Amino acid sequence: MNSLLLTINDALFLYYLVSNFLYLFLLIFAVRASVLHQRLLASVRLERFRVSPFSPPVTIIVPAHNEGRSIAQSVRSFLTLDYPSIEVIVVNDGSTDETMNVLIREFQLLRTDLAYVKEIPCHEIFGIHMSQTEPRLLVLDKAAGGSKADAINAGLNVASSPYVCVLDADSLLERDALLRVMVPILADPTRVIATGGIVRAVNGSLVEAGQLRKVRLPRRFVEIVQVVEYLRAFLVGREGWSHFNMLMIISGAFGVFRRDLVREAGGYRTKAIGEDFDLLVRMHRKLRERGIDYRACFVPDPVCWTEVPPDWKSVGKQRARWQKGMIDTLWLNRDMLFRPRYGRIGAIALPNLWLYEGLAPVIEFIGLSSIVAAASLGILSGHFMLLFLVFSYAFSTMLSIGGVLLEEITFRRYSDWREVAKLLLCCFAEHFPYHQAHLWWRLRGLWQYARGDLAWGKLTRVGFSGAAASGGAK
Repeated sequence: MNSLLLTINDALFLYYLVSNFLYLFLLIFAVRASVLHQRLLASVRLERFRVSPFSPPVTIIVPAHNEGRSIAQSVRSFLTLDYPSIEVIVVNDGSTDETMNVLIREFQLLRTDLAYVKEIPCHEIFGIHMSQTEPRLLVLDKAAGGSKADAINAGLNVASSPYVCVLDADSLLERDALLRVMVPILADPTRVIATGGIVRAVNGSLVEAGQLRKVRLPRRFVEIVQVVEYLRAFLVGREGWSHFNMLMIISGAFGVFRRDLVREAGGYRTKAIGEDFDLLVRMHRKLRERGIDYRACFVPDPVCWTEVPPDWKSVGKQRARWQKGMIDTLWLNRDMLFRPRYGRIGAIALPNLWLYEGLAPVIEFIGLSSIVAAASLGILSGHFMLLFLVFSYAFSTMLSIGGVLLEEITFRRYSDWREVAKLLLCCFAEHFPYHQAHLWWRLRGLWQYARGDLAWGKLTRVGFSGAAASGGAK
């Protein structure tokens, strides 16, 4: 028994060591990727693409279920994007609130007799509405499909552009965000199949008439720590993996895909819990099997602002859902592991996700339990235990600080030094106690998935009208 506990403790130490050095490696290359991206921006000259008739059209698909509080401002922000050719398709997915009425009132919608061809299966469409004031806007009214994927598939059936951009209805884009996220496609249209931008928390910021007027940090710790979490996940994790052409997730809140490839893949899998992760993995699979040279890219500067959960209960539900989506997709694609035809995706990217994302909560729980048991039995050196805890805390905190500093050096969205100081201070609380709460939520997500509980769970939303005010609540 004693030897087993010591073996588990040694394995956990090695696990943390490899994990932290992997993220340090990604941080270094994320900085390099950011520099290379700035050079690319200087060479492509965005102002040319802003007015060029040769920039490929983009269809923005906005699935909306009970988004009455924020849908009008979101659609207005999408319609004012600085891009030469867009259409916006809002899919009202069986909302039971005022979502459809708000859209009808704000955009003067009229039902049309446009033909609807269901190339990708989805639930029934009740009607297609066009705006009398904005010819680029279409609204589909459909029966609730039970998933965001079903609503996106309905939008894909109507989309007419070669590229589709999927956005959450509770999100806002900066005016040049679509133009910037298209830069890799504009620079290499034959190879780049998908791009994704960074998602940031809008909580606490000032939003007026569908536009972000002033970026501010929220005041609640539960919201600030999510700002730090998002910065590390996007600016360190996704930018680093993208640099090595092993990007596995493009956020469902802000991603652009080649429409023909999405349709070839059968659209979004309606039973997928994490439809964004699931789609990109299936695209990797198909393109690798066909031997096609391609890239999926993360672009660090186009920003999508989204409302993050404002209370601990909702954060827990969301993180449990993310974990269910992660393990669901990994399990269905387990046959890709270590098979030569899938290259670096099967040999490195997917094993990393299994070890440090999908199974991480179980590994950490077993490891931490063994440390407590060994310490209780007196077979674990107190000096070793202290060094282990200090090492893991210091290294993880350093990585979070690296993500914040990378944002501050490169993009400077938070210009007030006091807000930057708050973010840096919050980094010290992310690994403890926030990480332990996060571990519990992810374990709960795995347990729910194991017993067949695939529900999303209802999250608390304030809406953009309360974005600035919510940041000051105690």
